[in-house]
Amino acid sequence: MSRRQYGFLVGFLIAWLLWAASLWVTLGAILLGLLGYAIARVIEGDLDLSGLGDLADRIGNTRRKP
Repeated sequence: MSRRQYGFLVGFLIAWLLWAASLWVTLGAILLGLLGYAIARVIEGDLDLSGLGDLADRIGNTRRKP
């Protein structure tokens, strides 16, 4: 299957879940799916988390201090 076909299948399943369940159940399923995807990418070594510390420092330094 191509990426377009997977994308269509995922979109179709999300629409079905919205119809069959509630909005919160659908959002929870999407969130858990994205979390599982991210964990799989980290385990396979495709996702580098070493830059997250730098990002947190940048975000922390941009806040205004009273």
